[in-house]
Amino acid sequence: MKKALIVWGGWDGHQPEQVAAIFEQQLTEAGFSVEVSNTLEAFADAEKLKSLDLIVPQWTMGKIEQLVDNVSAAVQSGVGLAGTHGGLCDAFRENVDWQFMTGGQWVAHPGNDGVEYTVNITNNSSPLTADIPDFKVVSEQYYLHVDPAVEVLATTRFPITDGPHAFNKAVDMPVIWTKRWGLGRVYYNSLGHQADIIDMAIVRQLMLRGFLWCAEGKSVAKQVAATNPQASIYTGMADNQF
Repeated sequence: MKKALIVWGGWDGHQPEQVAAIFEQQLTEAGFSVEVSNTLEAFADAEKLKSLDLIVPQWTMGKIEQLVDNVSAAVQSGVGLAGTHGGLCDAFRENVDWQFMTGGQWVAHPGNDGVEYTVNITNNSSPLTADIPDFKVVSEQYYLHVDPAVEVLATTRFPITDGPHAFNKAVDMPVIWTKRWGLGRVYYNSLGHQADIIDMAIVRQLMLRGFLWCAEGKSVAKQVAATNPQASIYTGMADNQF
């Protein structure tokens, strides 16, 4: 049985407890053994983190400090990392190590809550987004600073609302992406200002696919590491190997 850890907390405006409950239900129904914690001390046991298959942070802002090293080491060893706006790329804003691992950082939501925008699926060949149509959301629309190494699976068009950013040319801002961190898989979905957005059927489907993909990465990484002596330094490994 695969093991997952959900850690929720931080700013209450993103309804971390309610979102964590949705994720717990999804993972339990998918056959995971799920531990849920509302303290960052859940990241204190480095060896325990490495024994997991999936880590799901749902923590807005706050300070992770040196505990980031334990999460990073676990993901590098093959543990999956997955989350949403209110838990992955609007977390620990002062910690560049966290941002490097996750692949981006929230910087703005022009127009605030209540903006209607379209999420455009850009990679229909990925199993993470196959057969998922473009869809509309009424929520906050997120502008992010994004690692060019990520694989973008969905975008949204800026600008929709006025602001100083509107004087630039139109841009397609990533909404969903994946990234590798060591031997681990990272999945990010920027939706999720509050629990009602996460509870949309299409978002639930996207998140479940992301969870399962990240959790499968550990067994794949072990197979690669067993057959490739360079795996420990992440060289000589084709993307489709892990």
